[in-house]
Formats: sequence, C-alpha cells, structure tokens
Amino acid sequence: MLSVDYRAIDRRAVLSWATPDESAPWFDVIKRLILDSTEDAKQEAALTISLPWWNFIALRNRFGEVCAGYKLLPGSTLGISPEAADLLRQSRRATDGYQLAMQAQAVDEQQLRAKLRELGFARNLTEKQARNVSRIAALPAGATFSVPGAGKTTEALATFFYRASADERLLVIAPKNAFAAWDEQIKDCMPHLQTQFTRLRGGKEKIAKLLGDDPRWLLITYQQLARVPDLVAAHVAQHKTHVFLDESHRIKSGVGKQTARAALGLAHLPVGKLIMSGTPMPQDAEDLIPQFAFLYPEIPSNKDTVVELIKPVYVRTNKTELGLPPVDRVMVPLPMAPMQSELYKLMKFEVSREGATALNTRSKQAFRSLGRSVARLLQFVSNPALLSSEIAFAHPDLLAGVLAEGDGPKLKYVLKRARQLARDGHKVLIWSSFVRNVEYIAQRLADLGAVYIHGGVDAGDEDDDETREGKIKLFHDDPNVRIMVANPAAASEGVSLHRVCHHALYLDRTFNAAHYLQSEDRIHRFGLPLDQKTTIEIVECLDSVDETVRMRLGLKIGAMAEALEDSSLRPDPIALDPNDIEDYEEYSTGLSSDDIEALLKDFNRGQE
Repeated sequence: MLSVDYRAIDRRAVLSWATPDESAPWFDVIKRLILDSTEDAKQEAALTISLPWWNFIALRNRFGEVCAGYKLLPGSTLGISPEAADLLRQSRRATDGYQLAMQAQAVDEQQLRAKLRELGFARNLTEKQARNVSRIAALPAGATFSVPGAGKTTEALATFFYRASADERLLVIAPKNAFAAWDEQIKDCMPHLQTQFTRLRGGKEKIAKLLGDDPRWLLITYQQLARVPDLVAAHVAQHKTHVFLDESHRIKSGVGKQTARAALGLAHLPVGKLIMSGTPMPQDAEDLIPQFAFLYPEIPSNKDTVVELIKPVYVRTNKTELGLPPVDRVMVPLPMAPMQSELYKLMKFEVSREGATALNTRSKQAFRSLGRSVARLLQFVSNPALLSSEIAFAHPDLLAGVLAEGDGPKLKYVLKRARQLARDGHKVLIWSSFVRNVEYIAQRLADLGAVYIHGGVDAGDEDDDETREGKIKLFHDDPNVRIMVANPAAASEGVSLHRVCHHALYLDRTFNAAHYLQSEDRIHRFGLPLDQKTTIEIVECLDSVDETVRMRLGLKIGAMAEALEDSSLRPDPIALDPNDIEDYEEYSTGLSSDDIEALLKDFNRGQE
C-alpha cells in the first residue's frame, strides 16, 4: 500500500510503502516521478521518500494519472492522511480560481480610486493604468504585459494595496537592475509609509536571518531564489504573501532551468500572484506556458492552448495607446571584406554541419555547443578581431589575413557614424551583444566620453562613476559624455535614456527578441514629445547570419503581436538597398530549434 502524508514541521509530503510493494508494477514509476520532479526530493529511509509539499502539489495531476493507471485506489491500495487530504482539497479548490477569474467583473474604477486614496496611495493612476488595475485587482492571479514606460510597477503596487489586508506581505522576484525602481515606486506611491524593500541577498544564513525578521516588503533575484528555494517557500507558506514576478519571461524555460523551477515551486503558496513583462513570449507561445503555470498551476496548457487560456487574465497597454511617435528604423547593409567573406564561408559550413547534428540528436549538450558556435559566427561578422584570442582556431592563416584587413565593415561604420552624430550634437546609444565589443568600442570612442554597461558592471550608487547607475547618470547629465555602449542582456531592462538620447546603433543582434525589443525601448518610451524623432540604425553584413537573425526576429515579434493583439509590436518593414550605402548568468543567443532550421536553410540556399 502506498501512503501519502503531510509533515507539518518541515512542510513536506512523505510517501511510504511496504517492502512487498517494491515488486509492484507502479513502484518504479512513482519513485522515478517523485525523485525526478525536484532536487529537493530525497529518500529518507528504505521505505520512505519525501519532497516539499508545494512540489508534490505541482505533481498532483501526473501522480493521480499514474495512480489511476495502476488502480491505486484511496482507502484500499492508496492511503492519504487527513492532513494531506485537506491540503489536496485546498489545491483542488484552486482549480476553480481560473473559472472564477474568467467570469470576474472588473473593479469599479471610482471604487478603485477611492480605496487607493483612502489608503494614502499618492500617485494618480492614468486612464490606462486604472483600466488595467481594475481588471487584475479582481483576479486571484493575473498578468500585466504593458510596454516599458506604461507604469507596470505602479499598476502592480496599486493592485497589491487594493487587494491586500494589513497583515499580508509582498515578495517581488526581479532582475537585480529592477530593484531600485521598486524602492523608488513604493516611496512615490505610498510616501507616508516611509519604507523600502528588504533585499534578500548575502547567502543562506543571512537570508534566513532577514526572513526571520518578517519584513513586509521583500525583493529577491531569480538567481538568488534558486539558491534558497526552501527558505523562501517555507516563509511564503507560513505567512500570507503576494508573489509578483517582474520580467516574468525570465521563467520561460520552465522546470528545465533551476531559476524557473524555483519560481514555479512557489506557485501554490501565495495568496495573490502577478506576472509582469513587456515581452512575455520572446521565442514563441511556448514561453507563456511556465508563466501561466505560475498563475494557475492546476490548469494544464500547451503551445496550442496557452494563448487563449491566458487572454482572460492579462492586461496590456501598448505603444499606440501611450501615444508615442513612431520609430524611424534604418537598415544599413554592408558587404563583408574579401578575406572576411572567405573565412565566413568556411565557418558557415562548420556551423551548418554542427546544426544538422544538433537537430538530429536533440541533446542539451549539442544545442549548447551549437549556441556557442552561432555566437562565434555573430561575433565574427560584427568584429573579426574577437576571434583573435582563440588559440586553437581552425584556420589561423586565413584569420591572420582577415585581421590584416583591419576593423570589420560593421565596426568601421558604427565608429564613424557615432562620431558623426556626436559632432552634430547627438548623444548616441550603441548596442552589441558581446562584452569585448562593448569595451572595445567604448575605448575607441573614449575621446567622446564613452561609458559602457555589460553584465560585469555592478549596480550601485549613482555618484560612483564605475557603477551601472553612475554611468547612466554621466550619460544623462554630463554634456561631454556623448556615447553609451551597452549589452542588451545587461541593459535592456530597467534603463531609461529617452530624455537625452534619440539615436541608437546596433552593431549586432541575436535571436533573442526580448533583448531586442527591450533595448529599443530604452530610448523609445512614455514621456517622449509627439514631435520627437527616434532613429534606430541596424547594421548588417550582406549574405550573412545577420539576415537570418532579422527574419527570425520579425517572425517572433509578429507572433507576439498576434498573441497580444498588439499591432504596435510589429516593426515597420525595412527596405534593403546596398546601393544606398556609400562607404551573462551565461550568454544566450535566444536560439531555438526553429532558428536553427531557418539558419541551415539560409546557409544551404547560399551554396546552391
């Protein structure tokens, strides 16, 4: 007989059995299901396995299917303790939450504004913010997918204060670069509280001590949460807590990645949940599945159903509604240098062969290796000198010839164009996905006061010129600092440059649509006057991986626009005419299997 119990002292599900059960057909299946579900599952004794209760709840449907398939019946071959049965019933009731959410009526706007005023909420919600909060405040779990600059943080705080009772807490899981914004917003929205968020960091012992003080406002990064999931889950289980995921597309990988798995492990515990992202599906609809699972873990979804399932529970303010002037996107297509073109053909052939292998084997190792190879190809097209440090490079003589040609055509253009714009009085933002490019360009443009941001630049005091905030302040305030060079992986979130900078140059882009869209939004966001011209120049090499990147980004952004019913996401078509041109956490290209197939197709077309 298989027994399921709840152990209150450490909030774990405990499964036990008798020795004869080990020869039963269901035994190995259930044991493997439990042990594979979470790193926190463990065999405590010869006949006992335990795992955190919230992880067991997440397995409820699959566990039930296995039990039904092997005819494990409650009361005879399956024993469930009264404590476990009661908690399982609570989880089952949560399934009804989604049905209630679909039927929920938005909170009356006047009622919403009146209660917020009564609570001392100082910020006056815009028409669009009030519309959004009226909807998500009526839901047990919801999403705001508004574009950057629309005020998602204000919407989130208004939702919390409207819904929460005085004894309820707020835990925000966010990228580190968003922490300052949460402190700023809670001061602006609720100034009389004179409070700020407690940042959960500094290792397990320090975090345990911070949680022991039971602060009402908590901030933690996705990476830190993955290191202390048990501590945070136990705290949320013990206290009435709302959990908000800022930049929720960070969990799009689902249980396959530790950071996402830790966030999903909290899904059954909060009294209220909200996810927030301006780019909720950077690759395709599958990215929404883990985000929806966090909101309504009892409702199964797949790639074909998740868009319709999430529609009733999300709100969005798009760029059209914000009244932003359109972006002027300019494509700059350049031919490769002769030797660069020859070496590119060899590298392309090698990546093509590796890509075919990865698609056949479908192993994580093969895809990871291919991701590095595609990154190398993108690096080479942007700046051939980046390959000079590879001691074991397969074609050293040909590489030497390429390096003799000097800066690649894209880098030459970006450096020359940045100087021209700076001479004309403009501040310029230059994007590259590669750290060495970021630092090298900043060095080459040092006479223009160039500053840079990448993952190695720590957050800190804005009066410290070496911190991320200090560099942003210099770019904002110092007239001699004309250039900022940035990595989209590090600076595409939580940075606002639209008041001083209206021209961006892309030395390179990757397949990561979220990085691209959010990087554009650094200079094209709410607050721009209607007559302000914003120019984005995207530099590409002809007949290269750049063209596949452009095509795949267009498809991903188009799919997101369709799913979110937001035509403002679709970038204007960019005409290509060569005659117009005179002269970390680990790096990710955002590469999917569909991207690989498109890349191989483009490579093979070039060989026909």
